[in-house]
Amino acid sequence: MTPIQYPHEAPGHTGLPRRLVLLLAIGAGMSVASLYYSQPMLGVLAGDLHASAQAAGLVPTLNQLGYALGILLCAPLGDRYDRRRVILAKCGLLALALAVGGLAPGMVTLLCASLAIGLTATVAQDFVPAAATLARIEHRGRIVGTVMTGLLLGILLSRVGSGLIAGVWGWRAVYLIAALGMVLVGLASARWVPRFEPTTTVGYGALLASLAALWRSHPALRRATWAQAMLAVGFSAFWSTLAVMLQGAPFHLGSAAAGAFGLAGAAGALMAPIAGRIADRRGPGLVTRLGAGLAAASFALMLAAPLLPMHGQLALLVVGTIGFDLGVQATLVSHQTIVYGIDPGARSRLNAVLFTGMFIGMASGAALGSMLLQHLGWPGVLGLAVLTSLLALAIRLGAHRDVRCARVNATPELHHGA
Repeated sequence: MTPIQYPHEAPGHTGLPRRLVLLLAIGAGMSVASLYYSQPMLGVLAGDLHASAQAAGLVPTLNQLGYALGILLCAPLGDRYDRRRVILAKCGLLALALAVGGLAPGMVTLLCASLAIGLTATVAQDFVPAAATLARIEHRGRIVGTVMTGLLLGILLSRVGSGLIAGVWGWRAVYLIAALGMVLVGLASARWVPRFEPTTTVGYGALLASLAALWRSHPALRRATWAQAMLAVGFSAFWSTLAVMLQGAPFHLGSAAAGAFGLAGAAGALMAPIAGRIADRRGPGLVTRLGAGLAAASFALMLAAPLLPMHGQLALLVVGTIGFDLGVQATLVSHQTIVYGIDPGARSRLNAVLFTGMFIGMASGAALGSMLLQHLGWPGVLGLAVLTSLLALAIRLGAHRDVRCARVNATPELHHGA
């Protein structure tokens, strides 16, 4: 693929104009943020629509399920069609879905809009492969890390922004402002995102069928997907129940306070470019092991919070949030580096497989987290997060062992001489 060059602006040493990288990061962040606006304002939303807490909890669940379905069915289109056209179409549809959500007269309409928001927010997964395709190979980890920083900040700061806006102007304003933002992203993308040559000409059915072939053919893809899905379960269980936990004893805090915890998570997300650089230099496998281990340790640390006074508990939650977000995001960037290197002509499909698994994990975590919070309390949620993070670490350690064994078997003379 030969990207359009900008005659009035020379690319930087990464091969991309900085403003294009910034646009890709902002586009990824604002689109994926649409999945999380509802989380800190579920209590306000349920009260305004006269819905139960269980019904309101379906909003983020349908967001995540729609996103997983959209990645599976729509994200592969980036290999078949001009990715620029796909981006523009999804931006417009996402803006429409957000507007419908903001104007919803009742819970049924909002739930339908939530599913549509999830489906079209998959435009985030078109921005990221676009960055990987346009970047030079020696800088791919760094560029993907930068765009992922935008995506991850969108996830985390969406909670801060929606919590604050909902507290001042109401929950509907959150959706309507987000719709306007996606219109602006679409207009900027029409101006600055270059055209892409499709990497395949197969039909839509064959395109989807190739996802299964990629899954069967590449153990590295399977390991990355399973490990990231396990981390996503704990990540989503934490964030989807945090607001409810903080509203109860002993904290009695509102949606704005719950949203403010996103600032702690943002500190971890800002480390994504550094994780990308380490992956470029030391290999992404090392970063995945460190990230999964850090996530498990951070969740385990938060289990000790009840031993502290209230202010100490909040401080420990902040520290733990920074730690596990850093671990999860560093692992995700490294997993993307791994899968993008498998087959350059199938990056959209490889990305679709990875993120389908991840967001199935997200949806599962949201459902399991709500159930565990109701029956076992906050320690049950954290226990789930510790368990799934340890499973992710075990998968990555197994992958490392397999790679070492393969290297030894390939060089028996070195093995016997050691």
